[in-house]
Amino acid sequence: MSRAIPPVESCRSAEVASLPDALIAQRTLPVAVNARVAVTGEGGVRRVAVELMRALDSLLPECGYAPLTRLAPAGPAPRLWEQTGLPLAARGRLILGFGNQGPVFTRNAVTMIHDAQVFASPDSYAAGFRLWYRASLPLIGRRHRRILTVSHFAAGELVRFGITRPEAITVIPNGVDHILRPDPDGDVLERLGLTPGGYACALASTRAHKNIPMLLAAFARPEIAHVRLVLTGRARREAFSEPIPPNVVLAGEVTEAELRALLEAALCQLCPSTTEGFGLPPLEAMRLGTPAIIAPLGALPETCGTAALHAPADSPAAWAAVVRRLAADPGEARVRGIAGRDHARRFTWARAAAAVLAVLEAECPDPAR
Repeated sequence: MSRAIPPVESCRSAEVASLPDALIAQRTLPVAVNARVAVTGEGGVRRVAVELMRALDSLLPECGYAPLTRLAPAGPAPRLWEQTGLPLAARGRLILGFGNQGPVFTRNAVTMIHDAQVFASPDSYAAGFRLWYRASLPLIGRRHRRILTVSHFAAGELVRFGITRPEAITVIPNGVDHILRPDPDGDVLERLGLTPGGYACALASTRAHKNIPMLLAAFARPEIAHVRLVLTGRARREAFSEPIPPNVVLAGEVTEAELRALLEAALCQLCPSTTEGFGLPPLEAMRLGTPAIIAPLGALPETCGTAALHAPADSPAAWAAVVRRLAADPGEARVRGIAGRDHARRFTWARAAAAVLAVLEAECPDPAR
């Protein structure tokens, strides 16, 4: 269905190493990066765009290339700019985008579409957003020269919903090593009144496919009343129609340093989503040595594998049972944490950037000097 991921060694570092210093970094790929999502985006999609741009900045000089030009909106209508101003500013260069979107009438583009959630879980999105994405994604998928996505499951969904063709897709899994960049800010535990190992972490989201009401029901059960659930993110208490159990902490938005501290000290990370294109949060926790519990749906079994614990998405009792088991058995939690860390090490932004560069080299076979 899709191209395999090339290894990091696919960059031409050996070739570049043999060149005189005066010639290194003089090749220019005719590519302009659509940086709109890095300026106006949010959540996991923005994270991926920022990290891939950062990793490409490091990789390109090593492989003998000049930095890529980034184009971003400066006015009050970024999506309009993406459709009109961006193609003009690109001046015929291939437009590389990591944020699901791009100019729909342009063919000379490579675009990353992370998932097909607007089709698979339409209730998760506002009507206007859903309408635009359901109209624009098939145009992008059929017109752009190559579609990147983040898992084989996501690739299958893009084909299933008629967004693009199998032969147009390249699968490039995300990295998760960004979670190691900040030093942990342990003050957040004191601020929230948390004890290391006495709580589980999850993402606060009201989107239907994130399945947080099921977690609230699980933590209302008496067998895990002694374990707290920390929900990070902008969703407020009043955004949930379900009762919030007394052992649930709505932490709000946290810094990257606070998030690392929370994940490292947590008993486990919980991802009960009914579908995901990739699933960054459980793998971030696993990279830090914290066990993850996932619903075996969407891309989660593919990306987290058997290194994560599994529980059915529709059973609060099953989730409570797994959390209780980890809380009662520090030995199992430790073994699971080690297995998760070993598994998550394979997901690096350097490897993802090398795969993106391989696509660009294939689409731009004769870079200028």
